[in-house]
Amino acid sequence: MPVEGKGDKPTNIIINGTPTKFDEDLIFYKQLVELAFPNSADAVYTVTYSGPQIPDGTLTEGQSLKIRNGVKFVVNKTNRS
Repeated sequence: MPVEGKGDKPTNIIINGTPTKFDEDLIFYKQLVELAFPNSADAVYTVTYSGPQIPDGTLTEGQSLKIRNGVKFVVNKTNRS
């Protein structure tokens, strides 16, 4: 479903190697975790990203990123020792 003001085309992103269409301009840490691990238990995840025309980086809980077509996200469960 298109988001008002965004146009009618979703943004194509890649999450853990899986192409995904996303309908918003911003994506939040929590949304990435839910897309990568549906029905996940309360755990800590590491979210990194790389892509065209943006520097590589990391998202933490509560943070968001303005996305572009082709941005790649890697979401991994973090082990605590």
